[in-house]
Amino acid sequence: MKTILPLAAVALCALTPAAHAEGLGVEAGYARADGGWGAELGAGYALGFAGFRLTPGAGVHLRDGDVQPYGRVEATYSIPLSATIGAGVRVSEDEVRPYATLAMPLFPKLRAKANVGPSYYALGLTLGY
Repeated sequence: MKTILPLAAVALCALTPAAHAEGLGVEAGYARADGGWGAELGAGYALGFAGFRLTPGAGVHLRDGDVQPYGRVEATYSIPLSATIGAGVRVSEDEVRPYATLAMPLFPKLRAKANVGPSYYALGLTLGY
């Protein structure tokens, strides 16, 4: 019994691929959020596993001199050498907005990205992850 437990632990670790950090990323774009159009600047940290990625992040929406902070989390799947598709939730002030997201690679680590949801639209670039 004493040798079975360590062997089982080693087998479990060897057979189970671990989620790994894909790193930091930054985003810049133009968005309609919180009732108006403006620039969005944000950053996030991606955790990935077999093509799936969970990316929490935060940023600011700049509009008419106002700065409105927001938080978000996205769950996506990357089709190799093609698009990344998924869904996210954006939280700003007292509003929680779900949205769909689509990103297409332009260069390694640089993607064009679009988000669409109820009263939320964004188009921009993502660098990193």
